[in-house]
Amino acid sequence: MNRSRGIGLLIILFSFFLILNSGEGQEKSGSAKRGEKSLQTGKGFGFTTSRAPIDIDSDRLEADQKTNTITYKGNVVAKQEDVTLYANTLVIIYDPDTKKLKEIVASGNVKVVQLERRATGQKVTFDQDKNKVILDGDAVVREGTNVIRGERITFYVEEERSVVEPGKGGRVSTSITPPAKEEGEEKKAKEGKKR
Repeated sequence: MNRSRGIGLLIILFSFFLILNSGEGQEKSGSAKRGEKSLQTGKGFGFTTSRAPIDIDSDRLEADQKTNTITYKGNVVAKQEDVTLYANTLVIIYDPDTKKLKEIVASGNVKVVQLERRATGQKVTFDQDKNKVILDGDAVVREGTNVIRGERITFYVEEERSVVEPGKGGRVSTSITPPAKEEGEEKKAKEGKKR
C-alpha cells in the first residue's frame, strides 16, 4: 500500500466515529406522526461530534479498494471517549474519490454503550448522506431503568427525532420510570396531606 492510500485509510477510520458521534441527537422530541413513537435518550445516545482518538480492535481487518470497503471481523470493539461499539463485523463504505465516509454497517450482536445508556440489536447502519442511524433486529435502547423495544429504531439525527417500529404483527414496548422525588418535594407532599 502506497503512502497516499495509507493516509486515505486513516481518514476513513477517523470518519467512522465522526458519523457514530454526529449531531446533537435525540434531546428534543419532535411531533410524532401516526405510527411513529418518539424516543428521548438524553444527549443523543452518544451521537455528538468529537475529535477524540479512536481505537478499533478486531480479529481481522480487510481493506478492499475495488469495493471501497474496510471490513473488521471477529470481536470488533470500537471506542471513542465514553462511547463503545461492539459487533461481530464492522464494514465501512467510503467514496473512492473523496475518501469520505458513505456508510457504516455493524452486524452480529451489536451493542453501543455510553455510560448508563445502551443500545442493542443485530445490525446498526450509520448513513452519512441521510444523517440517520438504523438499529435493526430486536432493537432495544436502555437508559438507566428506562427501556424501549421494537424491531427497528431509526434515529434522524438532524431532525432530532426517532421512530420505533414493531416486528410483523408485534407492538412497540416502552418502560419508563419517573424520576425520584427530591427531599424537599416529598416534605411538601407530606405537609399537603396533613392539611
